[in-house]
Amino acid sequence: MPVIAENIKKVAVVMTGETTQFVELDQGRPLAAVIQDLCNVWTLSEPDDYALQFNEPTKKNFITERNRVEITNGNVLKLTHSPAKTASQLLELLKSASKAQCLEALKRLSTMSQDITLAQEFINKKGLFLIVEMLEEGNINGDALSFTLKTFLELMEHGIVSWDILEHKFIKQISATVMSRTGNTDPNTLQYSLEILESIVVNSSGKCSLVEQEITLSNLVPHIQSQNREIQKNTLALINALFQKASTDKKAQIEKTLLEKSIRSVILNNVVRGKHTDVDSDMAHQLYMIQCLLFNQLQVKRIMPVQTNDTNIAHAIAELRKIAFDSDSESTPNTGRKRFDKDYKKLGFKNHANPVEDLTQVPPGILALDNMTYFAKQHEEIYTKVVLENSCRADEHDCPFARASIELTNMLCDILNVGEQPSEEDDIYIPMFFAHERPFEEFYCVSIWLLNKTWKEMRATVEDFDKVLSVVREQVGRALKDQPLSFEQFKAKIATLTYAEITNIWQQERRQKEEWEGHAKPIQELREQITPEILELVKQQRLNHLIEGTRFNKYKASSGKVKGKFWYCRLSPNHKFFHYGDCEEDMRPTVEQLNNTLPVADITTLVTGSECPHTKETNIQRGIKKKDARNNPIKTAFSIFREGDAEPLNFIAHTENEFALWTDGINALLSHKMESSLTRHDLDMLLSMEIKLRLLDTEGVSIPEEAPPIPKDPPNFDFAYDI
Repeated sequence: MPVIAENIKKVAVVMTGETTQFVELDQGRPLAAVIQDLCNVWTLSEPDDYALQFNEPTKKNFITERNRVEITNGNVLKLTHSPAKTASQLLELLKSASKAQCLEALKRLSTMSQDITLAQEFINKKGLFLIVEMLEEGNINGDALSFTLKTFLELMEHGIVSWDILEHKFIKQISATVMSRTGNTDPNTLQYSLEILESIVVNSSGKCSLVEQEITLSNLVPHIQSQNREIQKNTLALINALFQKASTDKKAQIEKTLLEKSIRSVILNNVVRGKHTDVDSDMAHQLYMIQCLLFNQLQVKRIMPVQTNDTNIAHAIAELRKIAFDSDSESTPNTGRKRFDKDYKKLGFKNHANPVEDLTQVPPGILALDNMTYFAKQHEEIYTKVVLENSCRADEHDCPFARASIELTNMLCDILNVGEQPSEEDDIYIPMFFAHERPFEEFYCVSIWLLNKTWKEMRATVEDFDKVLSVVREQVGRALKDQPLSFEQFKAKIATLTYAEITNIWQQERRQKEEWEGHAKPIQELREQITPEILELVKQQRLNHLIEGTRFNKYKASSGKVKGKFWYCRLSPNHKFFHYGDCEEDMRPTVEQLNNTLPVADITTLVTGSECPHTKETNIQRGIKKKDARNNPIKTAFSIFREGDAEPLNFIAHTENEFALWTDGINALLSHKMESSLTRHDLDMLLSMEIKLRLLDTEGVSIPEEAPPIPKDPPNFDFAYDI
């Protein structure tokens, strides 16, 4: 049978101490036969003990029948000992009495264990248990310890073995490295130890409590002061992992500890402010996580209903009245209640006789009362001024303080997403929240002062309550976008965002929106006229993207993304076939280099998300590594079904943008509507640009909402030329 030319790869094969061989490697032959031939050339016995390995600067993994498709013309390959032989040799060296040999083996293993083929062989030979045993014994230090920790991480990264295999002794030894106060710990050793502990907390099913037994937050503080950003980042990641996994009572303790000035100042001065411009997205995400987890502690009080017969609540409300109006009279809940009805009305309570009834609303529950009490006691002068100013106004212009506090507390919780799970994608944090031990209460105090100020500027009445809240929400939101470093900066910013300024901003934005969207009828007609050609342009862009192709990560149902494993897919220039196959990370194979094809004519259906067969496989998300958790595979998964019983072609895009480009392109091939938000965005953008280009000649001419009427015919046509 003739050899197909495309199956022949011209490569160089090297071996230590031997002359380089230039080989025409037949991809149709078994790999074992190719290795046998090479061993014959170099007169090597036991060909089963040898394997081919990529010998590229950025690629050193072993070649197997599965990944041999990655071999391309011009590759340099290396004939070396097989993964099984290499794993056995490394194990022998690790067990040797020579420290130098053991160190050399650990150094090699820390790099080679990134290769899943070698890792699998090493684990099969009980190598991982040897590594664990070495770490448990605690007899290694220096570079040997650093390489051992890195090796352990690399082996566990493949998801071959569960994190649940680790025992208390192992966790205790790793924790001892982190908890050491000597200050002599190697940075790499410390970094790997922190990462291991975080992975145990996140990935194990019941080992978090063991880590909690060995780790205290106070001992992690020195690592936040480290000059090494990776150590800082891993420390914050460990704190967040412990915070998320902790029980309710333990979370309260962690919250209290994090808000202590000693720890808060370290985070603020060493991470947030110290090198503020050096906060990369990963570090920002960890700060965002701390912020969210701290504010989520408010949810307990936010959903806690107030009991109408609770004397402590009644006393707290009476104290609010007393501080505001400086009454010397007894203010207990059981005496003089009717006497104070007027005061409670001025305080903004709807139920003057029993103001506790106003606080039964859930949310914000007891959280609103806590905010009011904090404001009255910590900012008594401002609190008294706010209440008394309203006391001097006519009833219809009175800003109801209690009602405003209840609604404002809810609004601030919504802005901060209190009670919601932290996003694995967001990295927006507010530095000022790390600058105070009671950040939410201070946030409320500034906001209630702003609400009262805006109320006066708007000359609002009770009927305008919701309008005022919407303006305040806009003011607070715009001020937070600047990520103020302190509450003083926040106050200074919102002082500039007056009601007049917000109104002006809204007017400008509305004018811009009207200009871009073209509300005038002539513009709308022009828009409808050119929409088909713009859609065709978008369609061509999507198809061109498919022709260029994309490299996709490989996923396994049991372990999530397979590290270092990729495949490539691209559309043929004539739009007739999809070509796909395995590829290297930095490779963009041509159509000819991709061995598999899928005729477009055979495609029957495109499905996305949770409807895809590969997202329904057993626990696909459980195996997702933490660093990939931000990109939920289900959100960017899609599958192409073909005629007959053939297996569908399954994809998981790197980003939502890539997902949109591919699904739009496939829909375009199938003559279906492109429905992604990216298409709508591109269509709107291109339409706006095209309309502006076509209207350049009308600059300075106002376009009416309606076309001018056609004038009536003249009474005669005497102005016509006589011939």
